[in-house]
Amino acid sequence: MLTFPSALRIFLAVEPVDMRAQFNGLWIHAEQKLREDPRSGALFVFTNKPRNRLKMLYFDGSGVWVFAKRLESGRFSWPVGSDATKLSITSPALTMLLSGIDLKDGCQKAWYEQ
Repeated sequence: MLTFPSALRIFLAVEPVDMRAQFNGLWIHAEQKLREDPRSGALFVFTNKPRNRLKMLYFDGSGVWVFAKRLESGRFSWPVGSDATKLSITSPALTMLLSGIDLKDGCQKAWYEQ
């Protein structure tokens, strides 16, 4: 499991992204759609439309990291219906999201509901 420092700024893209996007595509999405500077040291989190894949973009000062996760079953709990293009979340919230915990209800979904 990945751990994230509490001071890390994390931006979650609300709208789905084409998961074929790699370094440059996610970088452009962070700049143009989310209106944030990827060089700022923030972590950017993206998902696809079915919410079974997730990618994270991070610039560490010397290069760009892209982390990817594909769920074998189930879906990530993701905010929908928001007018915002991005949400700022905390590192514990990201850890819960990656662990399958529904942030809306604050409880982990049962395996048969995923």
